[in-house]
Amino acid sequence: MSKKSGFEQLARETSLYPKEQLARISEKPNDLFIGLPKEVSLQENRISLTPDAVGVLVANGHKVWVERGAGVKANFTDQSFSEAGATIVESREEVYQANIILKIEPPTLDEIELFKPNQIIFSALQMATRNDEYFRKLSAKKVIAIAYEMVEDKVGGRPIVRAMSEIAGNTVMQIAAEYLTTTNNGLGVILGGITGVPPTKVVILGAGTVAEYAARAASGLGAEIMILDNHIYKLRRIKHTLNFQVFTSTLDSSHLAEVLKDADVVIGALRPEGGGNKVVVTEEMVQSMKKGSVIIDLSIDHGGCVETSEITTHELPVIEKYGVIHYGVPNITSRVARTASYVLSNIFTPTLLRSAEEGSLEDMIYNHRWFLNGVYSYKGGITNRYIANKYNLVFKDLSLLMAARM
Repeated sequence: MSKKSGFEQLARETSLYPKEQLARISEKPNDLFIGLPKEVSLQENRISLTPDAVGVLVANGHKVWVERGAGVKANFTDQSFSEAGATIVESREEVYQANIILKIEPPTLDEIELFKPNQIIFSALQMATRNDEYFRKLSAKKVIAIAYEMVEDKVGGRPIVRAMSEIAGNTVMQIAAEYLTTTNNGLGVILGGITGVPPTKVVILGAGTVAEYAARAASGLGAEIMILDNHIYKLRRIKHTLNFQVFTSTLDSSHLAEVLKDADVVIGALRPEGGGNKVVVTEEMVQSMKKGSVIIDLSIDHGGCVETSEITTHELPVIEKYGVIHYGVPNITSRVARTASYVLSNIFTPTLLRSAEEGSLEDMIYNHRWFLNGVYSYKGGITNRYIANKYNLVFKDLSLLMAARM
């Protein structure tokens, strides 16, 4: 029997010798535990995942709990979620046992009480409607809170904001047409143009995605459209995007007052800057408008851009001031809850699947700055500088934590 050289032993102690465990081909993604609570905020009808999306997540090994009745207002039954593989739970307390809470509206103060440390809360923030008490209570729970409207894509866009804006832009012209009718005490005119009759005049404040899709809808009906915005680059971009004639102008107060006198429909679609909207249409301007004309202030979610606007409800959607009909329902996309739910689900589902492949949603935060931008509270610290400064809270710079983690 020959004497061994010792090389075999050396190889066994190092990576030179083949080992069975090195032949691992793949690693199963980490399982996610997702909770879909029933929305308790006023007139929120959407849900963040459809039954089809739940089925995809469950098929990939993830667990989804749905609070009973959570999808009913969007016409998704509990049975459809159950058949897709979700577990239907009876109470908020149960569904908040999940590690990831995926909801539409910002959590209420009562819901915050149900949070547990290190839980991930993925929802809207709607910064203009929050206060310092809200953020202090949220921080005390030491959760990771992500505002989906602030999450960006790889090219710096905000996919959920754009998707909801597309819906709002298309929906707003349907609402305008409805309230211009005689039966709703409007001007008694058709939205658009009829042979031999001057076209309806639509004024859109803002030149973003809502304006783009509202203009498309109005143009298809034959309306005359004017878009006003203080950013010249936005006006130039929307003129380039639209393949039909629209008039554009900056938001000069004296010029705006003259434009509004002839307007049949005014759409307030200004995007908030610095957490809230600036009023550009004064009460005096509204007084000079035609009786029976319609104002739809889509900026009402963030304070509104029309001085006379007030928050209304789906049940009582309009008020009249100075003979002008005001529509001020926040969250207009909830009016078409099923469509909006599909759109949201189409964005959330691949994000969740990708986070599982990378380890967790928390790993997504550290691996991708475009996702990190949506985080506003992280385990007891406020990570959004604007919120921290506005409410005199301690700011935690997540980029420093990222550097330490690396």
